[in-house]
Amino acid sequence: MPLLIQSKELDRLRSTAELFENYPHLQENARAFRSRPLVNVDPKCLLYVQQRELAATTPADDSVSVLGSDDATTCHVVILRHTGSGAACLAHCDGSSTWSEVLLVVKTVASLSKVGKEGRFELHLVGGFNDDAETSRKLSLNILAAFQKQKEEIHLETCCVTEMNSIVENGIQRPIIYGIGINVKTGEVFPASFPHKGPAEELRSARTFTGGKMVDIYDSSRGLVKLGPCLWSPNMDIAFWLSQDDDTILKYLSTSPMAEPPHFVQHIKSTIRFILAHPYSDILFPDGQPQLYHRNQNGDWERLVQP
Repeated sequence: MPLLIQSKELDRLRSTAELFENYPHLQENARAFRSRPLVNVDPKCLLYVQQRELAATTPADDSVSVLGSDDATTCHVVILRHTGSGAACLAHCDGSSTWSEVLLVVKTVASLSKVGKEGRFELHLVGGFNDDAETSRKLSLNILAAFQKQKEEIHLETCCVTEMNSIVENGIQRPIIYGIGINVKTGEVFPASFPHKGPAEELRSARTFTGGKMVDIYDSSRGLVKLGPCLWSPNMDIAFWLSQDDDTILKYLSTSPMAEPPHFVQHIKSTIRFILAHPYSDILFPDGQPQLYHRNQNGDWERLVQP
């Protein structure tokens, strides 16, 4: 079934400008959404989703109440929720494999929603800005087109993307909102920031940096974050970047050098140091088993030691 807006079929789009012109309420909703204050999410109820990751759960989950992701510049954060079951999935998409990623998001939410359960699939898209290369605009259109091809009826509720998420400051375009979260218990979607990005932030960043594809990191039935196994080969050449200045790293390792958050360069360097410190990734996954993390009594993610 096609993507629906106010229960009407969305025609094929040629531009995001056309979308917002034809559906002015989406503009109004985007303006209202981006004007909301950022929520600082308590890490003890949060599952943070990094780039090229997705996670899904239901209101019955005792370990996770909020799914969230940030640091999106040209990237988009996608949330799909089924109103009947309350099952929700959040994915951080960078355009690497949009069509397969969207299919995975839909299948994941459908699998957590009982067959025949009353309710509908609702879609929330936030991210991108008016970048010079139009990377954001292309990703917005590709994500919308991919959802149009799904067999399920999907209702577009929030679309704060590209030009509706762009602001000029000191002559430079940047996103207004870099991150969002969803309260899985209530279904509320909100702008957010996340000082805590665990568990295993550097391992997960290394997987993406070395070309990893979109993965589902969470088993909601057991309350377990599941990471890896990841595969990368020794590459001492990347040590080159540790000696470069910030502008060089931004120029060559970012899709939007002028719009990155302040910690971008430090994040890249810490990821590279992690890869250099672990040149053989298989050592991180004894017997080829993934790393598992569960929520401990203090509310922190703790690695589960496997027998």
